[in-house]
Parts: sequence; C-alpha cells; structure tokens
Amino acid sequence: MDPPVVPRERLDGWRRVDEVTERAFAAGPVSVDASTVRYERDASEPPRPFCFASRLEIRPPSAPNSALTALVERQARSGFRERLAERDIERVEHRGDRAIAIDDPTASRATLSTFRGVARVADGDGQRVPIEALLAVWTAGEYLLGGGAYPLGEASYPAGEGPADARRELLGIVRGVEPPDGRCETD
Repeated sequence: MDPPVVPRERLDGWRRVDEVTERAFAAGPVSVDASTVRYERDASEPPRPFCFASRLEIRPPSAPNSALTALVERQARSGFRERLAERDIERVEHRGDRAIAIDDPTASRATLSTFRGVARVADGDGQRVPIEALLAVWTAGEYLLGGGAYPLGEASYPAGEGPADARRELLGIVRGVEPPDGRCETD
C-alpha cells in the first residue's frame, strides 16, 4: 500500500527519513494498517521539527462513517501520543480539537488535535524544550492522517522565524496531503 502524497513544493527544507506500512490497531473484527511517510526539518540542533502523512486501510473494507471516524480519531490520538513518547516528548497534554479545511476539494474537513509536551534534548545536560504537536484526521474516500511537531522556544529558530512560522508551515503541509492517485508528485 502506497503512503499518501505530500506535495514536493511544500517540503522545502525537509528531508524524507522514513516510510513504513504497519498494523496501526485492531478493535474487535476491525483491523487498520497505516502506510506512513515521515520527514524531518533540516535543523542544526534537536529537537528537530517533524511531519508525517498516513493512509489507512481498514479491514474488512468499510466506507467512512461517523462511528468508524470516531474510532479512527480516538486510536490516532492514542497512537500519536505513543509516537511522541518515542521521540522523547514527555508530559503530553491534549489541548483540544477543531475542524480545519483540507486543500483537496473532495476531502472532508479534518479534525485537528493539538498537543503540548516537553522534549528531552539528548545532549546530556537535561535540557527540556516545550513542544507543540498537531494531528489531523480526515477522509478523502479513505482515511488520511497528517501532522507533526515543532519546538515552541524562540531559541530553536533562526533570526526572524519562530513557532508561529513553524505552525503555519506544518499546517500547509498537512492541508496538502492527498491520496496517492497521481494528482501530485512525491518527494
């Protein structure tokens, strides 16, 4: 299963670091596999901003519906928190959800979940950096996910840039994610 497409023009300064297909979760008779592509922002010091896009395959096949969407959103939030923990982001708090538009006119509005946490920096001095993480879940004939995380501290950015720029860039990447049907080119 191919991952979703992230438009190349939105990935300036990002490098592809991983592509994987794995069992995301199983609930009763339903199983969900996710094909995910992940990118990291070119940055000199950790924690490095990252973003990802995932495409879900649900078995048995089922068209998106409200009950399935609620299950997918709940499991996606849980899985995202686990991924943040794997990146040494601690004390993760869910700060709320809101609907956002996706660029694909065939897509539903996405549910955007915002999280805050603290990243341990692996330089040995015990430094902690506040992090904001975003997760969006929507449908475009199938379930798609996009999101990532970035530092909130101004010291993590070059002069003239900051967390608001990182948030805007991440949301632009997420809004551009589409199913892999050839409408965009991948990185």
